[in-house]
Amino acid sequence: MKNRNDNLKRVIVDFKKLTPEILALLVERYPDGYDEDQIISFRNQHNEIIEAVEVTTHDTKYLVKVSTKLAITMENYDEDDYEDFDNNDPEAVQEPEVTDEDDD
Repeated sequence: MKNRNDNLKRVIVDFKKLTPEILALLVERYPDGYDEDQIISFRNQHNEIIEAVEVTTHDTKYLVKVSTKLAITMENYDEDDYEDFDNNDPEAVQEPEVTDEDDD
């Protein structure tokens, strides 16, 4: 029997393309942040190793690249910060301030 997830569209999401909708899904799935055992590693079309966490909607599986920026943004998430934006607006999610020692 085929898994329902086999027919999902797969999308790799970099922090720059992160939308409020995907961020909310991430925070819902990983309310305390993600652990090493929840990170998926794979090679992209350029043969680079990518590390990502997965969230799924009814029709799409998102693989969101992990980074210090992502972890900080998830930690500081407040849905009220995004109420003036469309759910699919990548301009809504702003880069957090990251110190040089924490930068990825």
